[in-house]
Amino acid sequence: MSAFVTPSHAAPTLKTAWPWAALLAGAVLAAYAPTLVRLFDGPWRTEQQSQGPLIIGVSLWLMAVASQRSSARPLAPAPVWGWCVLVSGLALLFCARALGLLGAEVLSAIAVIGGCVLLLGGRWWLATLAFPIGFLLFAVPLPDWMIDAVTLPLKVFISDAVTAALYAMGYPVAQNGVSIVIGPYEVLVKDACSGLNSIVALLAVGTFYVYAFRRRSAARASLLLAAIIPLAIAANFLRVLALVLIVYYSGIDALSGPLHLLTGLGMFVAAALMLLAFDGVLSLGVRLSTRISQAARIRS
Repeated sequence: MSAFVTPSHAAPTLKTAWPWAALLAGAVLAAYAPTLVRLFDGPWRTEQQSQGPLIIGVSLWLMAVASQRSSARPLAPAPVWGWCVLVSGLALLFCARALGLLGAEVLSAIAVIGGCVLLLGGRWWLATLAFPIGFLLFAVPLPDWMIDAVTLPLKVFISDAVTAALYAMGYPVAQNGVSIVIGPYEVLVKDACSGLNSIVALLAVGTFYVYAFRRRSAARASLLLAAIIPLAIAANFLRVLALVLIVYYSGIDALSGPLHLLTGLGMFVAAALMLLAFDGVLSLGVRLSTRISQAARIRS
């Protein structure tokens, strides 16, 4: 007698278990609704950490794409690991909310979502959604002490570099801490000009780019990720240099209005283009090394 599995006894898939998935998603959203309100009223209103909603949107989109592609994959729940991870995340959420640690609240969401995935789909599904879930790390607001510890050295470094460059070009420039005096004007390098926001945003964009296009080459992915911070600092140097020159030729009033924001957007675009150019250089190097190795084989 041949044995077979009838459709009614087939392993559940995401297509058949979508009500449970929707229920878990709704429960997570309800649990973190107060956290989202605090984020919109706090860090996400600042220029340094305004990329949070975009990060969450990209993460949800990646989850939806991965789930759609694997919707027919059988679910294999891992209840033991799932409950351990979920309870740990909820415990962190409770402690963080009681102590007012907003960053830890957001961090706990990663554990809670991971636990829900384990409970519903198992280890394979967690591995499939690992990057979209982990991408939420870029939405975790940095604590104030970390922002202060990073911002001041960056502002001093940018101020020193811009002053040195302007002096080398023959401009009448002097420096007092993070204030740059050029001609009759004094420009203060504020926290938003330190480059911290561009570093975090470019790290997120660069990580997504590596995951989407270069994850098969570990060496190339590592080089691209290592280049992100220097490129972001270089782009921010160009931004501050441009702002100081605008003040010198057009007056301090030229910085009012949308010009400051436009230079910030231009800086981010410049950093992204430099990252793509660096990736192009790496591609050229790979092609050249391949041709050299092929020529060596032919000669041998």
